[in-house]
Amino acid sequence: MTRFAIHYGIHFLVPLVIALSLQKKWLRYYLIMLAAFVIDLDHLFATPIFDANRCSINTHVLHSYYAMVVYLILLIPKRTRWFGIGLIIHICADWIDCALLNL
Repeated sequence: MTRFAIHYGIHFLVPLVIALSLQKKWLRYYLIMLAAFVIDLDHLFATPIFDANRCSINTHVLHSYYAMVVYLILLIPKRTRWFGIGLIIHICADWIDCALLNL
């Protein structure tokens, strides 16, 4: 239960804190960062679709190291920056979840 709370706390609370602390249009930026959940669509191609004991990092296409390079590049243009931040937060949450799996 603690792992679940940490994982989803990072997914939802970190973007909220960033959006609230940096921007007047916080709700817009928060929703853009939450849109990064779209990368979890790659779980649909896994068997089983959900496995609580599987690390997503480098297991799924959109969670691969190659995809992470693209997410870092998305931070550069102003138009994609907030989505890129959301993707990086998502990957960090999944990375921490993987670390907690190995404890």
